[in-house]
Amino acid sequence: MNSDISTSRLKQFPPLMWIMLFGSFITRGSFYMVWPFLAVILYKKFALSATEVGSVLSLAAVISVFVSFVGSTLSDKLGRKPMMYATGVLYIVSFSLLAIADTILMFTIVITLCSIATSLWRPLASALIGDIIPEKATRELAMQSLYFAVNVGCAVGPMLGVWLGLTGEQSSFFITVYAFAFLLVLLTWGFKHHDKIQSKVDIDNTQSAQNPETPKSPKTKTGFKQTFSVLVQDKLLQCLILANILCFFIYGQMDSSLVQYLTRAGANNLLELISSMIFTNALVIITCQFLLLKLMASRPILVRIRFGLVLLIISQIWFAFNPLTFFAGWLGAVVIMSLAEAILFPTMSVHVDRIAPTNLRGAYFGATAFYDLGYAFAPIGGGLLLDMYDGRTLFLVCSAIAVVVFLLYLIMDKLKRPAFITEQLATEQTAKTA
Repeated sequence: MNSDISTSRLKQFPPLMWIMLFGSFITRGSFYMVWPFLAVILYKKFALSATEVGSVLSLAAVISVFVSFVGSTLSDKLGRKPMMYATGVLYIVSFSLLAIADTILMFTIVITLCSIATSLWRPLASALIGDIIPEKATRELAMQSLYFAVNVGCAVGPMLGVWLGLTGEQSSFFITVYAFAFLLVLLTWGFKHHDKIQSKVDIDNTQSAQNPETPKSPKTKTGFKQTFSVLVQDKLLQCLILANILCFFIYGQMDSSLVQYLTRAGANNLLELISSMIFTNALVIITCQFLLLKLMASRPILVRIRFGLVLLIISQIWFAFNPLTFFAGWLGAVVIMSLAEAILFPTMSVHVDRIAPTNLRGAYFGATAFYDLGYAFAPIGGGLLLDMYDGRTLFLVCSAIAVVVFLLYLIMDKLKRPAFITEQLATEQTAKTA
């Protein structure tokens, strides 16, 4: 993919896509401007231990996974627009309550609501991109761009929060409220503008739709029971979910167990090392993502993912054997792990988009919420390995898990899928190329 092609692809983004990109940046930025201080707030207000704080967050993550699956599935039936508005309102309400919560029970409930909103928004945004951008290569660039915008927000947010002095003030959660309120206003305009354009396209397509020779996509009932039945039958999707749960478990160690390991082992310049690792992770993803996309554009999706997994395996082995006092070595391992992340995460979204029938796109992206089970159980699993063994064992186990994920991706394209899904995908492809 050369720069001219990339520029032409960007020009094909509808205004609603640009709103999604800008909205992802401001909402993720404002979210990470305040969310990292949540543990500080809980400790100051209630003197909760790290285990208690982790339990609250893990519980919220597990609940949000299942709610997100149901909500994203409903978006196939109710439409993406009302579900995104409902999720935006849930964001505003939950973060407003988080800014004024004063009991442990209220914090637990509200944190769960915040996690549900976050888990709902991500697959809805990915499914919406599939709805509004029909051309495959442009849609892939759009998903890459969305991931880029999210990472820029994640990188800028914490630094901006520190610069603004937001070091644990509970009222600072209102910043995320304002950001989402602004995004909903932009989405209102974006949806209206897109609907006007789409209505014109629908009128132009009326005659071709009446042509008996025009391929038509089969209609499938998309109630929750029918959707759940489809997902149960699709062995490829099941394998994909299992592989990515394991992958997310590995990446979850970066935010939890790695920090605990360095802290317990008494690493030199601990705070400087941790902040440098976080900054390096964000910097690598922001600077290398589109370069990697360009270099690997001609490769099949699964080949890209397998290459990313090889890098992930190398990074975990590097973590396992890096000397505790070798500062640059830790950063080197983070660079390799971040390169793997820049390849894997956006490509995973593209992969789901490729295997999902149009009328079940929300359900398939909703099923990706199960990936977050890996993040939810990462602190518990990593902590147990650290308590029972040591850091080297933890990262060797993670490297072994990454090998298992690689093997799952080797067999994935050989798994059988329900006949009506493969037929529908073939029909949709024929309709696009006709």
